[in-house]
Amino acid sequence: MSCLNGTDCKEPVKRHLAMGILVLMAVIFLVLSVWSFMGSRTQAVPDAVQYGSQDAVAGKRVFQAYNCMGCHTIVGNGAYFGPDLTKTYLHVGPAWLAAFLPSAGGWPTAAAVQVQLQNTVVQQESGVADMAAYQERYPGAHGRITRRGGHATLMPNLPLDADEVAGLIAFLKYTSEMNNEGWPPKPKVDGVALLQARRGMPTGPVSMGGTPVVAMTAASSASPGASASEDPVALGAKLTQDLGCMACHAKDQKRVIGPGWGGLYGSQTTLADGSTVEVDDAYLIQAIRRPDAQIVAGYPPGTMPSYDALLNEHDMNAILAYLHSLQGDKK
Repeated sequence: MSCLNGTDCKEPVKRHLAMGILVLMAVIFLVLSVWSFMGSRTQAVPDAVQYGSQDAVAGKRVFQAYNCMGCHTIVGNGAYFGPDLTKTYLHVGPAWLAAFLPSAGGWPTAAAVQVQLQNTVVQQESGVADMAAYQERYPGAHGRITRRGGHATLMPNLPLDADEVAGLIAFLKYTSEMNNEGWPPKPKVDGVALLQARRGMPTGPVSMGGTPVVAMTAASSASPGASASEDPVALGAKLTQDLGCMACHAKDQKRVIGPGWGGLYGSQTTLADGSTVEVDDAYLIQAIRRPDAQIVAGYPPGTMPSYDALLNEHDMNAILAYLHSLQGDKK
């Protein structure tokens, strides 16, 4: 074939070159497609990621059932009213999530997170049992506790049971383990650090008088009675909030994870062995300090953590006074 002025256009060569490039692109596409499904990428698999007795698949169903993406973004999908949840588990860890999810209307305090650290599943997942070590391992939890602990949130309290909470934690653990190719992108400016710098505040864990901030936060949140109201009922109400008790108990007779407190004091409760006992001060003290000493019917052992190390006698008396005040709250 001749081109203009009788020159050779080399059409066959160009055609063969174009076909060769097309074949090469098709081969590359096929190789990449096969490679994307190969196990060598070590991509996380949802049904292989578990937290306690629940896996990420069950957690995703809970996430979808409560329409969490109506407010949150996860793996690039969803809304932007709430924070992106893709790497939340990686930043805050299982103890913080276990304290937050059942009562999401308030940010958990250090004491509430410390209670969850007594759970063997949480200890196994996080690899630590000490509050200071936990906050060091999960700086996102430390930041949330120190800046927001004890304050209200914009998120509603959802009627999550223990299995649903575990499922959600498993799902968030899965998304944190995903190879999501750098999504969501990390901001170039740390907003919290920038705000602290503008206010002349320290931007990292610092010491005051030789005591680390993490330790001070945990200690002050675990025993808030010194600065609370001297009214024992008001102090007891504050303690139950600070210690995360309201994540499992309601002020009325409604069962959440544990029994409702409305009218509980002075009532009769049935134990797992079929016997009945009166819910008096002695029973409540033992139930709070050593909850597995007497197992209530319908509640497996280990459902409630021990608060023995977190409460002194003054705080315990205040909680008892608060529970007394709920005798008539049976709605």
